[in-house]
Amino acid sequence: MTRLPTILVAACLFLPTALHAQTSSGPSTGSKIEPLKVFAVTGDNAGAELDFATKHAGKPAAFLFVQADKFDRPIGRFLKVLDQELSKDRSDVPVIAVWLTDDVEKSKEYLTRAQSSINLHHIALAVYPGDKNGPQGWAINTGAHLTVILASENRVTSTFGFRSVNDLDVPNVLAKLPPKK
Repeated sequence: MTRLPTILVAACLFLPTALHAQTSSGPSTGSKIEPLKVFAVTGDNAGAELDFATKHAGKPAAFLFVQADKFDRPIGRFLKVLDQELSKDRSDVPVIAVWLTDDVEKSKEYLTRAQSSINLHHIALAVYPGDKNGPQGWAINTGAHLTVILASENRVTSTFGFRSVNDLDVPNVLAKLPPKK
């Protein structure tokens, strides 16, 4: 009987943390996808600056925004598992993970090393060369360590803002992908 109050206190302390694992980040569902000029570090367009949104206009696509100073192993694991799952079943969905940073050159160097470590096959890594807050019109919440924006037909279909993320979050993201055509 004396354990019940202790358990309730522990639950009350843990619950607020669990409730804040996700946050609002990204444009609202149904919004038009805005231009996204980035410098591609890996993938088919490595070494080039391009507008990823325009390049893949009309197709289902996934845009991931990583706060460079918040990147950690759990985010890396999320990227790896997402990459593996998409490579198996949804190779039709182009994905770009965009680093938001104050130091673009340092992030370019880092992403080259990160690619060697994580070994992504489907997800391209890029750096946004502008403001660390992200591109205009994308409504990135800097409190989200990772923002995932899913799109189809040039419109946002789902958004996820993660303060805490790991590979167990991948199935929820995959479940929200636009269906194959």
